[in-house]
Amino acid sequence: MDQTLFSDPSLAAFLVASLVLAATPGPGVLYILARTLAQGRLAGLASVAGVAIGNLANALAAAIGLAALLALSSLAFTIVKYAGAAYLVYLGIRALGGGRSPLAESAFGKAELLPIFRDGFVVALLNPKTALFFAAFLPQFIDAAASPLAQSALFGSLFVLIAVITDSLYVLSASALWPLLKHRKGARGAGRYLSAAVLIGLGVLTALSGSRSAR
Repeated sequence: MDQTLFSDPSLAAFLVASLVLAATPGPGVLYILARTLAQGRLAGLASVAGVAIGNLANALAAAIGLAALLALSSLAFTIVKYAGAAYLVYLGIRALGGGRSPLAESAFGKAELLPIFRDGFVVALLNPKTALFFAAFLPQFIDAAASPLAQSALFGSLFVLIAVITDSLYVLSASALWPLLKHRKGARGAGRYLSAAVLIGLGVLTALSGSRSAR
C-alpha cells in the first residue's frame, strides 16, 4: 500500500471524529433501536448490517461524485429524500398492522432476516444526506499527495465499520434490557406502537428537513 495514502495524524483525527459522530444517537440509531425493541436482537443486528451496506453505498457514491450531483441538483435531492421519507412512513404503518408487519411483536424467525436487512439497506440508501455528509466530512482528512478517490473510499469504509460497531453495541444494550420489560403488562404492545411512532416520526422529519443540511 502506498505509504503516502494518508498521514498518521490525519488517520488518528479521522478515527476520533468518526467514533464521536457514529456513537452520537441519530435517525439511524433510532431506526435500529426500534427494530430491536420490536423484534429482538437478531432483527436489530440484521438492521445494522442493512444500514451499513446502504451507508457504504452512499460513501462510495460520494467518492465518485454522486454527492456533488445531489448537492447541485435540487430535483435529484428532493426525489431521493421524499422516497426515503415515504419508505420510513410505510414501515411505520406496517408496524401498526400486527402479525404481518416486519415490526410485529410476534416471535422473530430466521426467515425474516433478509427482508429486515433489505429494509435497513433501503432506508440508509434513500437518505441523500448521508452522501452529502460523506462529501463534506471526508475531504477534511484527504492528503493531497495521494489519490483522493482511494482515500475517500477508504475513509468512508472505515467510518461505516466504526458505525457498525457502535450500532451493534446499541442493539446489544437494548436487547439486554428488553427481557426485563417484556413481561410487564402492555410492554410488548407499547414497544410495537413506539417502534411505529419512531419510524413515522423519522419519515416526517426527513420530509420536512432542509434540503442542504448536514447529517
